[in-house]
Amino acid sequence: MPELPDIALYIDALEARIAGRRLKKIALKSPFLLRSVSPPIREAEGRRATGLRRLGKRICIGLEGDLWLVLHLMIAGRLHWAEDTPKSFGKREMAVLTFENGHLTLTEAGSKKRASLYLVDGEAGLAAHDPGGLDVLAADREAFTERLTSANHTLKRALTDPRLFSGIGNAYSDEILHAAGLSPVAMTGKLTEEETARLHDATIKTLRHWIAELAARAGEGWPKKVTAFQDAMAVHGRYGEACPVCGTRVQRIRHAANETNYCPRCQTGGKVLADRSLSRLLGRDWPKSIEELEERALAGRRER
Repeated sequence: MPELPDIALYIDALEARIAGRRLKKIALKSPFLLRSVSPPIREAEGRRATGLRRLGKRICIGLEGDLWLVLHLMIAGRLHWAEDTPKSFGKREMAVLTFENGHLTLTEAGSKKRASLYLVDGEAGLAAHDPGGLDVLAADREAFTERLTSANHTLKRALTDPRLFSGIGNAYSDEILHAAGLSPVAMTGKLTEEETARLHDATIKTLRHWIAELAARAGEGWPKKVTAFQDAMAVHGRYGEACPVCGTRVQRIRHAANETNYCPRCQTGGKVLADRSLSRLLGRDWPKSIEELEERALAGRRER
């Protein structure tokens, strides 16, 4: 799912292309995309774009008359820009928004159509789509700490809860926790003041780094590689690979469709956290430490 750095990149690219431009037509290609009926979607046509805003992981396009298009890409939604009439994306094509100077196309991969588009009226309409998470890039440490400790959750859950923090998902929470040197299953209520400060710093530095990195890659072009898996990430999506800091193999915790990646040496004091699916199967045979994990890997190579 596109997260804060990806959404920020999309918004900057849109700002450069559609600000002040008239939205001529909205062509809906899928009956699943539009989730609102009032105001009617045709009310958006003919109005100029007046501004762009991020609400969590949502992209909001302001239009004349204080109307807003609210777009949530969910997991597989992506945006494409073309000055000429865009090529057909087949079943992946969900909508085409035609502006005076080009076409904005929304595609969604896969059979589960989760992306959504709403047309809402004014700030009150926008507020209904705001999960309420804190914008960490605009908040000080005191506000961050207050929000973090408002309930006792694991750090992974707290960072990815849209009601607590705005725009952070599975990928960047892994990177933030690795940068902070903190376990994903540490409880927010047990963090020391120093650990909380470290997490706050890591959150800001990680998000700013990736916003700048993705912007530099895109340059003045349209962002094309919007993905949760970046080659330069430290741990996310790198299960079994070497941690760039200490060289220990990155481990994972899988739960349902989600996977948390972490370095056991940098983040958990050498402890290998239980992967529910595997530890339930292996029981007492589940390795408890880096040393035991490495010994088993070595023994497996010898047997082969």
